[in-house]
Amino acid sequence: MHFSIPDTQEFSQDNSGSSFTGFNIHINGSFHCCLRYKQLHSLHEQLKRSLPTLALPSFPPKKLLPLTPSQIEQRRISLERYIQLVGQDPVLCRSELLRAFLLNAQQESSFTECREASLDVFLMNGYRIMTKAFTTDCSSKVLEKACSLIDLPKEYTYYFSLYLVRNEPNGEVAIAKKLMDFEAPQISQKQWDDCKIVIRTSYWDANYDLELMRDRIALNLLYIQALSDVERGWILTSRDLSEQLTDLQARGNKREYLEIVRKLPLYGCLQFPRVCVDYPQANTMATVIIGNRELNLLTHYGKNIQETKFKVTRIRCWRVTTIHNNEELSSNSSSESREPGGNLELSFEYLMAKNQLKWITIYSEQSMLMSVCLQSIVDELLNQKNGSDINNVQTHQAEFAPLSYIRRDGSNYYITDSSSTDTLSSISDSNSTSNHQSNGSGKQPPPSNGTTSSSSSSSSSFIRRKLKEFNTTVRFKSGKDSVHNEAFEWIGDDDL
Repeated sequence: MHFSIPDTQEFSQDNSGSSFTGFNIHINGSFHCCLRYKQLHSLHEQLKRSLPTLALPSFPPKKLLPLTPSQIEQRRISLERYIQLVGQDPVLCRSELLRAFLLNAQQESSFTECREASLDVFLMNGYRIMTKAFTTDCSSKVLEKACSLIDLPKEYTYYFSLYLVRNEPNGEVAIAKKLMDFEAPQISQKQWDDCKIVIRTSYWDANYDLELMRDRIALNLLYIQALSDVERGWILTSRDLSEQLTDLQARGNKREYLEIVRKLPLYGCLQFPRVCVDYPQANTMATVIIGNRELNLLTHYGKNIQETKFKVTRIRCWRVTTIHNNEELSSNSSSESREPGGNLELSFEYLMAKNQLKWITIYSEQSMLMSVCLQSIVDELLNQKNGSDINNVQTHQAEFAPLSYIRRDGSNYYITDSSSTDTLSSISDSNSTSNHQSNGSGKQPPPSNGTTSSSSSSSSSFIRRKLKEFNTTVRFKSGKDSVHNEAFEWIGDDDL
């Protein structure tokens, strides 16, 4: 996970006249939540208790006196560094406690009322699955509900994921982001204008297709995705092969269609719009394609196309950076004046030859999604190396240590189910244990629309800034921190 805290906002408490600072946390390029120092400190303490054998990053120390503006800025930097280290730790990233915390923080920051609502989930051919889900259900829960409505067997559910997909002005389709399990699709979708929630495969190794093709529904999902990718030009075919595929499509021979398409070079890849890259030379325009354990650049020279392949296992590290401009943040706060992910760049250090590393940069507003794709390829490689099943990261089945979630107003909630925020029980700060024990199942909806619990509703209210103001823009103070590739392989003498 890519964390950043680009800026802060001030909240006031009406009765007391005091104020406090909220830290705007972005994850994978999008605004996710706004948290107080004490909320992050509570998370840190609970992570320590739930993972006693793991050495956590040191947490920024408390201050007794009110902070000056410069001290607030220093705290922002320290908290950003802390949360970035958490995001780089593979054990912490898979922590159910962290995932539940982030899910509930998103719900609180968006002032989303927990209620059941209709949600449209689409297949790549535009087929709509009308789903009923809670507004605060996490991505895996929504995926399960959608897949059950099309009769996909449960054992195949997590071969797929939810994505946000948008139609570009030129008519092309672009993948905007992959919905992760620490976020609620109904909340995240509101941050991305004109995006649909779409089901696509979640893996990169086409060999997993063989298991899915044993089932009629799963095979149909693969066929719909492959057909869509061919029609959009994401999978390149020759004229003769295109005619053959059209004939198979007309005859409804889905299995044979898939058998042919699976052998094509760009099958199972994600394609990004043409962007500027600095390889093989500066200001080169290229199409970026990620898949098949590679990052490919298709460079256009007139009618000729040159393909350059970069193996993921030879990428030593990568980073996503952008320019942070305080004046821009203060003067252009509206979502209309802030382009999603503008001025982002993805840089990776590639092993060109033995002992010869070279940095290559891609300038794209989808750099964060590219980074997420690279990380998921690395995770899949490591899982395969360790002999893990594809569903090794099914967080919904893991044991969940209940989390005590502190809201910004100081009220406390006991989270008993990590997959949704509709199972929170309200407990007061002073006698949380007794309240939880006397509450039976301990399950009731959290206060809606950002209101506080009964014990504190009369004591404070917040000056709210719309979630839309922190739309899909990420800004880093610097770009010196890189993601280390655990699947990196040095070239030996035999490879030269």
